[in-house]
Amino acid sequence: MAKHIEFSATGGPEVLRYCEFTPVDPASDEVQVENKAIGINYIDTYVRSGLYPPASLPSGLGTEAAGIVTKVGSNVASIKVGDRVVYAQSAVGAYSEVHNVPESKLALLPDEISFEQAAASFLKGLTVYYLFNLTHKIQAGETFLFHAAAGGVGLIACQWAKALGAKLIGTVGSDEKASLAKAAGAWQTINYHRENIVERVLDITGGEKVGVVYDSVGKETWLDSLDCLKRQGLMVSFGNASGPVTGVNLGILNQKGSLFLTRPSLNGYITTREELAEASKTLFDLIASGKINMDIPENQQFPLSEAVRAHQMLESRATHGSSLLIP
Repeated sequence: MAKHIEFSATGGPEVLRYCEFTPVDPASDEVQVENKAIGINYIDTYVRSGLYPPASLPSGLGTEAAGIVTKVGSNVASIKVGDRVVYAQSAVGAYSEVHNVPESKLALLPDEISFEQAAASFLKGLTVYYLFNLTHKIQAGETFLFHAAAGGVGLIACQWAKALGAKLIGTVGSDEKASLAKAAGAWQTINYHRENIVERVLDITGGEKVGVVYDSVGKETWLDSLDCLKRQGLMVSFGNASGPVTGVNLGILNQKGSLFLTRPSLNGYITTREELAEASKTLFDLIASGKINMDIPENQQFPLSEAVRAHQMLESRATHGSSLLIP
């Protein structure tokens, strides 16, 4: 027997239950991982709430963790028992002591990176990788806007932008979070609770605005994001923390300067083992070199049994950076 988190109805954090289950052997193309650290991501709240409905109920939750391989399927060739691995984009169920994961979703974890660093950074870091390399290629010296700069993805983005020599303008919800984003590498910050985002972007850029906006907030920042873009700029909407953007009249893109709009996701960019290997190597090299630091606050490392409290803190925006569940 093992312990995991499951839910039988969608809703608030209170629907999550910590319970026993009987693990099954991995399929021929899977490995079984004994999780040592589990990543908590905002997308997990979308699945739990029903915004992204699970395939069936009851359902597990979570797609990211790091641990040690304990069993391998008969057709698995590149992974062996005892390997240190990290995964994201697995079938839901990573909020668990053990989880069966397709070989294609696994990356070998270098010895110099801890399980905690890996689980805190993998999905978020791969997200920044595709945003900065594939959705739009960020160049040295380029100025751009990134919402929620003190969040899990945001703090990695600040550090990545600094490593590239780019100028990230980050929106944050408090002066404390502004300090965190600046310390991580943000060029400028905007506290949206007391500053007008569009006015500050115009001021920072000398009236030029920016060529690309990365927006994971959604409904609350949609119009402001468009108004921060220069002519023929790119709006990258990659999340819905404040609710989904709905009822969009595409004519607004014309009215605001022949803008481009994309709604990307990780599984639209990293779909093969080769793509995963390239992306993970880039991320791990940045972490190993110290250019990306993955210190996780002690009060954001929760026992697996406290997934409800972890989700409550995440959705209250009381966290910064990454949070973990520890089996």
